[in-house]
Amino acid sequence: MKTDLAKILSVRGQRGLFSYIAQSRNGAIAESLQDHKRVNFAATSGITTLEDISIYTMEGEVKLKEVFLKLKEVLGDADAPSPKAAPEELKALFEKALPDYDGDRFYVSHMKKVVEWYNQLKNFASLDFVEEEEEAPEAEA
Repeated sequence: MKTDLAKILSVRGQRGLFSYIAQSRNGAIAESLQDHKRVNFAATSGITTLEDISIYTMEGEVKLKEVFLKLKEVLGDADAPSPKAAPEELKALFEKALPDYDGDRFYVSHMKKVVEWYNQLKNFASLDFVEEEEEAPEAEA
């Protein structure tokens, strides 16, 4: 099954990723990718879809989906390093996958989040993403 990053949520202050289920009266209902527990997040919770996130490069910005695909090319079937890995290890990984990342605006703390999300998607969802052409018919329905 393909993963739609528009429906994968990161919530400020919460560990892990969530799959959007439905809108609630004052926010969103989401399910944890890891343990499948459903949670009702208030609209003020700081909810962000992974599709809306980009990484700074010297040439502009690269969508997170493209970063995940580049990481997959570098890592193959292996997991990404732990978010607790040494900063040098994380920087080396991103220099291979995204050599022109902007070191002044894409910090090690951001790299930790990206590798954590990558591992969560790899282990609990899929790194096979829905393409924009596939999303359009759903929007029209």
